Amino acid sequence: MRIALGIEYDGSCFLGWQTQPGGGAVQDALEAALGAIAGETIALTGAGRTDRGVHARAQVAHFDCGASRPASAWVRGVNALLPEPVAVRWASPVGPEFHARYSCLARAYRYVLLNRPVRPALAARYAGWVHAPLDLAAMRQAAAQLVGEHDFSAFRSAECQARTPVRTLHELRVERSGDLVEFTLRANAFLHHMVRNIVGTLVYVGRGKQPPGWARELLLGRDRARAAPTFPAAGLYLESVEYEPRWGLPQADAEARRVPALQPAP
Repeated sequence: MRIALGIEYDGSCFLGWQTQPGGGAVQDALEAALGAIAGETIALTGAGRTDRGVHARAQVAHFDCGASRPASAWVRGVNALLPEPVAVRWASPVGPEFHARYSCLARAYRYVLLNRPVRPALAARYAGWVHAPLDLAAMRQAAAQLVGEHDFSAFRSAECQARTPVRTLHELRVERSGDLVEFTLRANAFLHHMVRNIVGTLVYVGRGKQPPGWARELLLGRDRARAAPTFPAAGLYLESVEYEPRWGLPQADAEARRVPALQPAP
């Protein structure tokens, strides 16, 4: 039997998604809890390998299991064995041809940035921070130049193992609410550090360090060394993972997205 899971976690409490030799990753915690419920060793495959400090509201993963358990066991039973910063949201049986990573049609990430003169305390683990004022219109102009199918070599890390740097960025929104600036990126797939590198570049434009057209120049130049530094992981969230309707998986709900510490003042 193959089971798909919807998972959320606070990335500041883990060493990233992918299993580590000494433990401490989200995958390690989940596999241990799932194995206890299944009574056998479980190998979990996730839709995306989030880095240390990156959060997820809608990670999707799958595993194969010989034991038959009700869906409640894979959710409430597993959650009773998990540390508080990670929880299974839902569980659904799927066909053997389903793959959490390769069956995915698109992924969406959101970056939350606190833009105010004083650094955050309560929100420090859940948002990036820029003290200088940001020009939202200039950032949107730059963002528009990145949408579409491009070679994103200028926005991938040196450690990126993707076979091709070409990705299709379907959407890149920049919105502001009070002191919060949110970047929403939706693509067929992402390169390593691609979202954080794009956010860093847009912030450079917003601060007036570069004109909006710089984003296009970086794309064409394909040189990571010319782009802005990688932005911190704290503000990044894996927001949704999309699949064909035939799999019958729950979609991301419309619950309030911001943690209480990040709610803008009325």
